[in-house]
Amino acid sequence: MRRQIAVLTLIAALALIIVPAYAATIQIDPHSSGYPSPIMLSSPATFNISDVSKTDYDPHILLVMTVASYNGLSGDVVVTWTGGSTTFHKADFTLAAFGVGNKIPPGVKADYTVASCADHLGVSGNDVYYAFGPFLANKINSTKQEFTITASSTALRMLVYAIGRKDSPTNELNNNVPHTQPGLVVPEIATLALIASPFAGLGLYTIRRRKK
Repeated sequence: MRRQIAVLTLIAALALIIVPAYAATIQIDPHSSGYPSPIMLSSPATFNISDVSKTDYDPHILLVMTVASYNGLSGDVVVTWTGGSTTFHKADFTLAAFGVGNKIPPGVKADYTVASCADHLGVSGNDVYYAFGPFLANKINSTKQEFTITASSTALRMLVYAIGRKDSPTNELNNNVPHTQPGLVVPEIATLALIASPFAGLGLYTIRRRKK
């Protein structure tokens, strides 16, 4: 009996891990191909968003940054796309405390764990700040849409995710970008410092985890 319970517990745990990974189908490019190393771009940074298998209504953008990035903000974070824009003031960002089970944004089915976001940002075990709101003029489908993020901070490190209502405009916000494919905006000075790097011609690079 104990063995059966252990097996069922393991299956349930795997289901919690695997199902969200397959359900998340929104794609933001560029993104990292290897967990947990996000792509790093200068600000302003331009992305493409699409969904090759689903149609997502009421798209929302989720921006997650480090505490240092929030403290160093010197202006608004502006997201622009063809035909519109949205502006996040510093006061629009909310502190999300690190802790077991803590998720962002709250009350949304397709959420992210604070721990995962902190790991992607290179500040594992720490709190983060996030802003969440509607963006884009159209629903997300296989046609790529371009959007640009402009932000200024003395220590800018910010994840870029998107969440939408899969298949129906009346559904919950139930689809998102896979946790393993974050985009990240960094200050222009950080990109310029890479001129001598073999990756400089690509205009992007990845964070490498420190070896212990």
